[in-house]
Amino acid sequence: MQKLLHLKEIYLEAFRNMGHMLLTKYFKFFFWFCFAMLLVVMYAFTYRIATGFVFD
Repeated sequence: MQKLLHLKEIYLEAFRNMGHMLLTKYFKFFFWFCFAMLLVVMYAFTYRIATGFVFD
């Protein structure tokens, strides 16, 4: 739990006092998009391992 709170604080600090609101919203969107894509990749890799896919 402590690590999650620390990550939350790092996330909030990264966007605090950033400047223009549009730029801040863009980087927040980009962060969440990259995070979602990372989750998709991890899911696909786990699925391939679980179904016995042969990595040649």
